[in-house]
Amino acid sequence: MNVYVVKSKESSEELSDMVDEFCKGNEKVIIESRDDIHDLKNKKVVFAAQLDGIGVDRFILDVLLELRKRGDDSMEGAMGAVLIHSNSELYTKSAMNHIVFTANLMGCSFMGHPGLEIISGYKNLMTWKKVYPDKSLHDINLLLSQGASRRFFKNELSKVKSPKMTVLHASSRKTSNTLMLWNYIEEEILKHDCEVNQIHIENSDMKDCRGCSFKMCKHYGEQTSCFYGGLVVDEVFPAVEESDCIVFICPNYNDSISANLMALINRLTALYRKMMFYDKTVFAVIVSGNSGSDSVARQLIGALNINKGFRLPSKFAIMELANDPGSIKSIKGIKEKAADFANHMLSEIKK
Repeated sequence: MNVYVVKSKESSEELSDMVDEFCKGNEKVIIESRDDIHDLKNKKVVFAAQLDGIGVDRFILDVLLELRKRGDDSMEGAMGAVLIHSNSELYTKSAMNHIVFTANLMGCSFMGHPGLEIISGYKNLMTWKKVYPDKSLHDINLLLSQGASRRFFKNELSKVKSPKMTVLHASSRKTSNTLMLWNYIEEEILKHDCEVNQIHIENSDMKDCRGCSFKMCKHYGEQTSCFYGGLVVDEVFPAVEESDCIVFICPNYNDSISANLMALINRLTALYRKMMFYDKTVFAVIVSGNSGSDSVARQLIGALNINKGFRLPSKFAIMELANDPGSIKSIKGIKEKAADFANHMLSEIKK
């Protein structure tokens, strides 16, 4: 299988080793200049980023900019992965997040846990020595590359005839523009043999993660439980387990996810100790008063796709601007946009 590798000529030996291990058994097509950029629609694409002193791989940014100039669908149907090396202890997560977000806007999907990172001296892999005590950190990195590679090249989502969706929000039904936008989307979805379970994460029911030890968290997780119990254990955990996709309804609060939804994401760690989320697709509905929807989208990508391992479909989020309560309804063509997004969601998960 051909795999298209976006990789600077200045890549380190460590990054090159990781790329070779990740792509082993497949035909690498190296993109190392803007003149090499192919049609990447429906391709397997690996972004191999060598970060400089301020956390940037300028060549990859140039490639993403060139792809964006070709149109919002220039990576439609592509599936991406990200491999990153930094000579400091900083920037790997933010750089990965930026690459995933930008490629996703152009139609690229990403498997759960879409990337691998190494920092100076492989220090970020020290905890893996508990699992592989007889292996060097370099060899552990190659083992992790092999595992991610198997998922990347064999990844095929099984679509279902009657998808189950869990919709999570913490908004006021009377005033939330974000929830109003979701209502338009849901109207279209319910025409197509889908089951939608909407859960309101209310203040009185929500406590943030207690920060239990790994052992205690795993103990609770194996029982599909959590230290605090309540709504998260009684309703959210069973719904997530049974769902084919999760939809987060996210108004922009100070360029961030709301406190209740962030607490919920933190609490999902207990369930994550029990199961992988690779076969569960995440979508988002995001509304900002003025700007900053990308900040919220990046938070969701970092927490749910990169960290927790939910599948990120192409163009996973609909993002709109609406300030005054109810003003979302006055946006020209908003119902058509909502219907288009609903049908896009269905195309990703429904047979």
